[in-house]
Amino acid sequence: MTVTANPSRYAELIRPDRVHGSLYTDPEIFAEELERIWYTGWVYVGHESEIAQRGDYVVKSIGPQSVIMTRDRTGQVHLLLNRCSHRANLVCDAERGNSNALRCQYHGWTFSNNGDLLGYPFMQGYGGKEKKKELGLGRVTRTESYRGFVFGSFAPDGPTLREHLGDAAEAIDRLVALSPEGEVRLTAGWLKHKVKANWKMLVENETDGYHPQFVHASIFEVAKSGIGDLYSDKSAAVSRDLGNGHTENDLRPEFRRLGVPMGWFGTTADRMPEYVSDLRKAYGESAETSLIDGSPHVMIWPNLFIAEIQLFVIQPLAVDQTVQHVTALQFAGAPQLNERMLRQTLGSVGPAGFLLADDSEMYERNQRGVQARHPEWLTISRGMHRERVDARGHTIGYATDEVPLRAIWQHYLGLMNR
Repeated sequence: MTVTANPSRYAELIRPDRVHGSLYTDPEIFAEELERIWYTGWVYVGHESEIAQRGDYVVKSIGPQSVIMTRDRTGQVHLLLNRCSHRANLVCDAERGNSNALRCQYHGWTFSNNGDLLGYPFMQGYGGKEKKKELGLGRVTRTESYRGFVFGSFAPDGPTLREHLGDAAEAIDRLVALSPEGEVRLTAGWLKHKVKANWKMLVENETDGYHPQFVHASIFEVAKSGIGDLYSDKSAAVSRDLGNGHTENDLRPEFRRLGVPMGWFGTTADRMPEYVSDLRKAYGESAETSLIDGSPHVMIWPNLFIAEIQLFVIQPLAVDQTVQHVTALQFAGAPQLNERMLRQTLGSVGPAGFLLADDSEMYERNQRGVQARHPEWLTISRGMHRERVDARGHTIGYATDEVPLRAIWQHYLGLMNR
């Protein structure tokens, strides 16, 4: 099949039960994705806790585009393009810092942390000071935050962030409710994993409940974990389409069936007495729901994955190159839980961890395989015959069904045909 990056062609490449392999390998399609998805819609950039103090900055990204997230002297958060307005040199090469001014190393142009140009050497060469007003740093057009999670969009108008999040916002609310102080903090530092695979393979995998029993069998066995049992046709857990490309493995039905506080974390309340006590003091009876339900397993389109104890950010670099940024979640007022989450994160996705190494191997195998000429199509039909609709109107299926994959691709089709 000959493929060109034309919106009218996407309906031919995406069917209800299958997708064409060129969607993962065609550079022209990747270029269109950047324009229609990454540079048009809402994209997760960073968390307010990463720039807690005035003057703090941290380098982030929207797709391949480098972005500086700053907090200015008034406390306002900005998303600035990491590109000097003079000769396009990177303004920040340090990953983070604290400064009221950002200075380009090439010709000494200096910018405020709100993006305004403060000055440049030998200003008469530009006709004096007036030119400064026109030469500030580029800005992400719209910046909004939800519960400390900062998103950006280059589109001048369109849905609000809250409209984009839809029912996925409830997953963030559930996450924040696990903190006795009602605040998530991303302060544990970041690991970066680069894979030779298309970014959509990672998005698909994050809420694919079909693979854990096989790909992660070794770590489940070593850790004597019961996690694998959550992903089977015998599990009460469900896969869910949350709308707008957001998808979920909802493990709460299984945790509620078991009814063990802190069972979601693989432990019991008596082994974490300080955390459990503090959460109950903070929230009263409603804490019991959080202690049993635990943290969400949700993929927020197109790049934010909340995986119980970790947070992943997906960054596409090329049609076959993606970086996965990962950090341990930390909750304000929960030192006992935070320490264990950090240790578990290092054990699962750290440099010597098993979990992300397993997935990364699968991504790269998929990318090599999808370049084969036959078969051209990838099947996403598992569970189509047993899909159903829940009380909130969301399509759901068994934990191992490919409801999330079909939801992702139908949303993608709408965006690429837009």
